[in-house]
Amino acid sequence: MQTRRIGDRAVSAIGLGGMPMSIEGRPDEQRSVATIHAALDAGVTLIDTADAYHREADEVGHNETLIARALASYGGDSSGVLVATKGGHLRPGDGSWTQNGDPGYLKQACEGSLKRLGVEAIGLYQFHRPDPRVPFADSVGALRELLDEGKIVRAGLSNANAEQIRQALEILGEDLVSVQNQFSPSFRSSEPELELCAELGLAFLPWSPLGGITSAAGLGDRFAAYAEIGEAHAVSPQQVCLAWMLAKAPVVIPIPGSSRPETIRDSVAAESLELSAEEIGRLNAA
Repeated sequence: MQTRRIGDRAVSAIGLGGMPMSIEGRPDEQRSVATIHAALDAGVTLIDTADAYHREADEVGHNETLIARALASYGGDSSGVLVATKGGHLRPGDGSWTQNGDPGYLKQACEGSLKRLGVEAIGLYQFHRPDPRVPFADSVGALRELLDEGKIVRAGLSNANAEQIRQALEILGEDLVSVQNQFSPSFRSSEPELELCAELGLAFLPWSPLGGITSAAGLGDRFAAYAEIGEAHAVSPQQVCLAWMLAKAPVVIPIPGSSRPETIRDSVAAESLELSAEEIGRLNAA
């Protein structure tokens, strides 16, 4: 089983993204819990969530609560699992997304996440999305205060550009350990941030690495190279995609969203898929 690092913490090279289990089209709780348990059985030790992963306006933190229940009911040892959550992004309940980077709000959001996860300190807390109405340094300053107060152990950013990453590093120093940006075969505009994270030794967590909830199943249809290479290795195009990401840099830890046990098992199998330089070149060019 491959491991990679988020700061001082070793985690599985493939994480589990919890969002599909809590937003529109989500499965029933029994299947969601089975999916989380399947991930743990497969060796996953990083689970990504956020207080904004919910469907209705009155169920903020649905996914955090779900993950806490699944960990509590797991029959094995889950003490080594790092749960990463986020604050600063909101869902009013009408399907839209808004931002709130006010420092006071972020500290309040963290308190809510602490209660829902049932922990004294959050292992990795990430500023979910920059708020154009609030100076970025002020929002990151809230993470600095949460670290100093012992409410969070490590800090990260999500949806941040290179300039913001460098600015956050000045404020957080070595306590900044991760950047979670969208990155997939169809969305490569975060490549500069991935390269910067590799340079700085920050974990880079691609969200929607397979193209998103509605597109992941058709990845091989949209990108023939992934299907062809998958066929050559007798694996899915999705496994090929995740193996390609792992080969890009040792700081990359994809977090594919999943709502079925079989899909997270397939994703985790990408850790053992070795691609040739020729195959990686084809995928880079796809």
